[in-house]
Amino acid sequence: MRIFNAMKDSNRKKVSYSYERPALTVDCVVFGYQEGALQLLLIRRKLPPFQGAWALPGGYVRMHETLEEAAKRELLEETSVKNLYLEQLYTFGALDRDPRERTVTVSYYALIKRDDHDALGGTDAEEARWFDIQQLPELAFDHDRIIATALKRLQGKITYEPIGFELLPEKFPFSALESLYMAILQRDLDRRNFRKKMLSFGIIKQLKEKQQNVPHKRGFLYSFDWKKYEQLQKRGMHFEL
Repeated sequence: MRIFNAMKDSNRKKVSYSYERPALTVDCVVFGYQEGALQLLLIRRKLPPFQGAWALPGGYVRMHETLEEAAKRELLEETSVKNLYLEQLYTFGALDRDPRERTVTVSYYALIKRDDHDALGGTDAEEARWFDIQQLPELAFDHDRIIATALKRLQGKITYEPIGFELLPEKFPFSALESLYMAILQRDLDRRNFRKKMLSFGIIKQLKEKQQNVPHKRGFLYSFDWKKYEQLQKRGMHFEL
């Protein structure tokens, strides 16, 4: 086995290709949720092209790392954000998307609790900052298209899988759950219909406790039934909003 592996490694080093190959990069769309608002993590580029412009965290894939390893490394190096689950989104390969060379990028996305992740620029990022999803600056490359694709995927996902509940506290008013879904969907909900459907799944339960120190009528607090939540995630759901 050792002889075979050595031969394979040796042959691999000698392989040459007679055709050009595009560069491969990764880009990370990290959505953050905080106080009813959906935000996006961006970096200000330190180097050309698009020096000084805002962009998604990302960079080139090294020869000896997987795509996901590259995405997590770039995210950590450029924003200091770590320990989050990244889901592969889409591959973007327009011929003119990078002025330096022919570049194909594999994008990833995540939805995280904003308060749990501070952003701090590093390596080739001048700074890292959270932006309101509805007030984004002008972006480098084709990153506006990547973000639009990620947001559409996130909005579609909540119709067949419960997501984002880890973004809420252990006990929360029902209005907080409504705010979370409205922040992701970027529109209002039929609140009565939303409540009825959400309660029908059995993944949240009403507590005896009520809100405290609020300027309006105190409402009941709710909590998640995580066992049922995980079952529903595996089974899937149909949640027309």
